[in-house]
Amino acid sequence: MTTGEISDTSQTVAAGQLRSIVERIERVHAERDDLGRDLADLYAEAKGNGFDTKAIRTIVKLRKMDTAERQEAEIILDLYKAALGMV
Repeated sequence: MTTGEISDTSQTVAAGQLRSIVERIERVHAERDDLGRDLADLYAEAKGNGFDTKAIRTIVKLRKMDTAERQEAEIILDLYKAALGMV
């Protein structure tokens, strides 16, 4: 194999790897778009059933936090509300 053939083979392999990565990224984007539509449908269902979607979004955010993180966030929020005369 000559140097030129090795270089051509390397370029072909790199192009194949790049194509594979780009195609996988495109698939993930499509899946993300589908999931986004699914979430929108779920929030629309909640709203249609009389639930406050803003409150649901807050609950989902809080449930992602561990207990200590959630308690710290609540303490800071209470402190800020007190400082602004909101309590």
